[in-house]
Amino acid sequence: MHYPLLDAIHNPEQVRALPEAQLAPLADDLRRFLIDSVGRTGGHLAANLGVVELTVALHYVYDTPADRLVWDVGHQSYPHKILTGRRDDMPSLRQKDGLAGFPKRSESPYDAFGVGHSSTSVSAALGMALAAERQGEDRKVVAVIGDGALTAGMAFEALNHAGDLHTDLLVILNDNDMSISPNVGGLSNHLARILSGKLYVSLREHGKKALKNMPPVWELARRAEEHVKGMVIPGTLFEELGFNYIGPIDGHDLPTLVKTLRNLRGLKGPQFLHVVTKKGKGYQPAEDNPCGYHGVGAFDPRIGTLNASKAASPTYTEVFGDWICDMAAQDPRLMAITPAMREGSGLVAYSERFPQRYFDVGIAEQHAVTFAAGLACEGEKPVVAIYSTFLQRAYDQLIHDVAIQNLPVLFAIDRAGVVGPDGPTHAGSFDLSYLRCLPNMVVMAPADENECRQMLYTGFLLNQPAAVRYPRGGGPGVPVQKAMTALPIGKADLLRDGRRVAILAFGSMVQPALQAGDTLDTTVVNMRFVKPLDEALILRMAETHDLIVTVEENAVMGGAGSAVGECLAARGLDVALIQLGLPDVFLDHGSRPELLKEAGLTADAIAARIKAHYAREACHGLSVQL
Repeated sequence: MHYPLLDAIHNPEQVRALPEAQLAPLADDLRRFLIDSVGRTGGHLAANLGVVELTVALHYVYDTPADRLVWDVGHQSYPHKILTGRRDDMPSLRQKDGLAGFPKRSESPYDAFGVGHSSTSVSAALGMALAAERQGEDRKVVAVIGDGALTAGMAFEALNHAGDLHTDLLVILNDNDMSISPNVGGLSNHLARILSGKLYVSLREHGKKALKNMPPVWELARRAEEHVKGMVIPGTLFEELGFNYIGPIDGHDLPTLVKTLRNLRGLKGPQFLHVVTKKGKGYQPAEDNPCGYHGVGAFDPRIGTLNASKAASPTYTEVFGDWICDMAAQDPRLMAITPAMREGSGLVAYSERFPQRYFDVGIAEQHAVTFAAGLACEGEKPVVAIYSTFLQRAYDQLIHDVAIQNLPVLFAIDRAGVVGPDGPTHAGSFDLSYLRCLPNMVVMAPADENECRQMLYTGFLLNQPAAVRYPRGGGPGVPVQKAMTALPIGKADLLRDGRRVAILAFGSMVQPALQAGDTLDTTVVNMRFVKPLDEALILRMAETHDLIVTVEENAVMGGAGSAVGECLAARGLDVALIQLGLPDVFLDHGSRPELLKEAGLTADAIAARIKAHYAREACHGLSVQL
């Protein structure tokens, strides 16, 4: 397709060379290109459509990359990527060796800070702004943060610190909730231009100096300004934190955006600009269903329907969603908690059936875990549905508030292991390592869909902390039994008897281990429990086999294989041990099969490692049937 203005833009310098009247047509081109591009590759759509005009205005006013632009979370950074020289690479978005789905410092000098998790932008931008001040550099720093990201305490910690330092910094709140939309219009835009203008700022600063010598009058004037602003703008909180609040303004009104940003670029100290945008702006299906079009697979933009085919067997997320509804119907003590991941964690049906026992706490993982601990103290049975990568953010609470007090909180940990196109910021590579070292914690990893359901039930019944971790997507297709049966704690399942080699597989690695076992005629064990381990079985394997291989979709360092090694070492057993898992690097984005292959976690790779071991040891006689 042809995009008259966008086709000529290869960097922000060319954007800044345009007459201001051409910015709106450029935004139209950018929006059309974005819809077409994401329609082919999949990715985040609604949030990106909402920031087209804001992105154009920022690169028009600010001298990027000399001026730093920090995007929070980053799922709204596609327009930024397109304008900063990566338009031709957009067909490779989120694919192996292609463009990342989030800002990435190694990808472009225009990506000032790598992101993926929420609420980091203000902290990072403040650090950059303070560094510029210390180095005597006249560069500007802007953080763009969404209204959802402001639900995290970290964002307010950073805002509080920034207001206290008085460093030059602009924080832009991209508000797409529309809760304050009645304030957005001609009057509000006019006030924003006035309040960010030099005349008002000059009068304000000179007035401060004059009135500070008369404390009662100064306090009266300060409060009068607050109340006048508060009648038309919801900025009192940010003023109290030390920011000069401007807005709210229409985030799709380019003339107002450009004028306001120009004014703010020249101001000293911490500034806060509140813009209101609409998710999915300019594409009706996404406007009507911004949640459905937040992250999409490939789709036909002309039709506007998502090409989401229903899998023959349920995903692990769907297994969890069915289980929690069934369990809640049986036990009124069950309370479900999620940090802003209702859809992703499979809690939509539960939230509709049991609204009084459902709590979406926002992007506040620390609060979610301690809130669950408080519920558990009073006899409730909380279930925290959370992604592995986000549970990392609440590790202190996991230790201090749950594990030390031995409280019965069940953690349903989704997206464990590699996650695919979202890349290393979202990978659940470390949960086995950081969970198994905690006293009182029971850690389980299901080999299939039915085992996932039974493990969730098992963990829910325990009177201590428990975690069930499962990967993104579907399992091997094992039918899920509605009846729930508690598993014996710490007991593995011997799946295959073989010779010389015992493969101890954890969770998602059971199926490739079985395939490798069939190829090499080895013993295969579904370990089920990472903590407590089935030590009796491990010792039996060590006595009857001359090689033990552990396989897990977790970092090798400190993971389940390390636990097996510790068990053997503690008993002084001299048996060869190979530990397979995720390597000591951050794997880049790609599909799950591609990343598992890169990590050596396929059936062929497992078999190859075993054969290589025997080749090195010059041992022969192993039956190999390829």
